[in-house]
Amino acid sequence: MSAPIKETAAIPDQRSVDKRPARAGERRGEGVVLNAFSHGFLAVWALLIVLPLLWLVLSSFKTDAQIAGSAFGWPENWSFDVFTRAWEKGIGDYFLNTVIVLAFSVPLTMLFGSMAAYVLARYEFWGNRLLYYFFVAGAMFPVFLALVPLFFMVKRLDMLNTYQGLILVYVAYSMPFTVFFMHAFFRTLPTAVFEASILDGASHTRTFFQVMLPMAKPGLISVGIFNTLGQWNQFILPTVLMQPQSGDDPERYVLTQGLIQLQQQQGYATDLPVLFAGVTIAMIPMLVVYLSFQRQVQAGLTSATLK
Repeated sequence: MSAPIKETAAIPDQRSVDKRPARAGERRGEGVVLNAFSHGFLAVWALLIVLPLLWLVLSSFKTDAQIAGSAFGWPENWSFDVFTRAWEKGIGDYFLNTVIVLAFSVPLTMLFGSMAAYVLARYEFWGNRLLYYFFVAGAMFPVFLALVPLFFMVKRLDMLNTYQGLILVYVAYSMPFTVFFMHAFFRTLPTAVFEASILDGASHTRTFFQVMLPMAKPGLISVGIFNTLGQWNQFILPTVLMQPQSGDDPERYVLTQGLIQLQQQQGYATDLPVLFAGVTIAMIPMLVVYLSFQRQVQAGLTSATLK
């Protein structure tokens, strides 16, 4: 009778055991290198952004002689008189014109864009996708291709060099991005809330304004800031549409146009600190807006992927 075969436990290969810590160490080393590279890249990127802004603000406190002698030197006299001179040389009027235009264009863009995005995201009807892709295609359309027909269209409406003409154009050109952004956000909102409001007897209009729109607040803040930045820094559209049409027509330049006018004036009267102060005045409101709502912007950009 043959002896029973004894089962023996498999002995792991010593070489494979030795390789496991080595591989784990290699992965940790790769993670450290990647982390150091990403942080170094972000630090360099931050310096490329912060240093020019800091240089611009510091140059506002210098004199023409200091700027000509040492462009990167430290100001000798910290006087805010240069900002007063810049404001009196027209920056105040340009600033006011820009605020007037954006006070109407941004809310109208958000209202119409959100309404269009909500309908396209929540209601099924014939031509839904066609309209959506129509808006998306508008975001890819270069503004330069439409300047000539746009000029004659606004001129035919007798809205050249008027606030309402520029406001309507701003709204039209900001609608594609707003619809594209808010459409994706509205699709992430729970359908059960929408159905519950309808079952409770709320109309479609009330459901939108009192239920769905408050739920989309992070997305509204994000796209609102992007629209504010884009319209505040817009140059080509006001240059074409906000030019005086006659000798009696007043100048309604916005900030971007006004800074060009101020720069041209400095070609005859050297007062470079005034130009730097004007750029600083135009820059500070947007920095304040973004820094104040940066958390809301990040929440709006990431909420669609987290839900």
